[in-house]
Amino acid sequence: MNPEETGAQLRALYASQGGVDKAFSGKVLHYVASRPGYPDALFDALAQLGALPPAADLADLGAGTGLLTRGLLARGHSAVAIEPSDEMRAAADALLAGHAGYRSRAGKAEATGLPDQSVDLVTAAQAFHWFDIEPARSECLRILRPKGQVALIWNDRVLDDPLHVALDEVFARYGGAQRGALLAHEDRSHVRAFFGKATMRSVDVPNAHRLDREGLASLVFSRSYMPSPDSEAGRAARRDVDAVFDRHADGGSVVVRYRTVAWVGRPQA
Repeated sequence: MNPEETGAQLRALYASQGGVDKAFSGKVLHYVASRPGYPDALFDALAQLGALPPAADLADLGAGTGLLTRGLLARGHSAVAIEPSDEMRAAADALLAGHAGYRSRAGKAEATGLPDQSVDLVTAAQAFHWFDIEPARSECLRILRPKGQVALIWNDRVLDDPLHVALDEVFARYGGAQRGALLAHEDRSHVRAFFGKATMRSVDVPNAHRLDREGLASLVFSRSYMPSPDSEAGRAARRDVDAVFDRHADGGSVVVRYRTVAWVGRPQA
């Protein structure tokens, strides 16, 4: 399938939950408790590539609870978090409201509500697969300044790590059709479709964090396709996650390993 077809299929499967904009509305606490931040090496690399000039103005699309936005603000940049979920945006506001360069607004990649040519860099972390590619590209080009770029960023799980192998078995058991559609649409060939004929440059750096038993459970239930932990399927999934934790814990926690990767460039219409 092409990106339009896989995207349409993904959005259709979330329609009964209020659409993709609401996919994480009930997941906020789990997300805050378990998702990793972004390493300094990522921001160093973006600066070296010329995508993150000093004191840049940034738009973080699908900002969620503000994990990437926090790292950008810490480097002295100004950032507006664009997030369609009221619940996720409220979590970002609670985390970041003390930063002078921070603001947030309801919006999405296809309609940010930002002025023309107002930002130096557009970022999207763990969010690109929710975008409708053609209108999102047009919107990015509208709000970018003439030399501005886009950075599509992921914390990719190290899939051959034994912990992630075990977690994937849990995800496959309980994720259902939504997981299948998400995996199909996460095909990184869609990145090329977004950037068009533009030159893309890549970043790939290690990342990791530690989680205790509850943190690992929150990591699992923070996935959009996982059942509610209060459901029958959710309670069964929790038992499986506890078993995974017992097999892999060392000193009361597990190390969750990632590779932080990014594709950087200025899309061509």
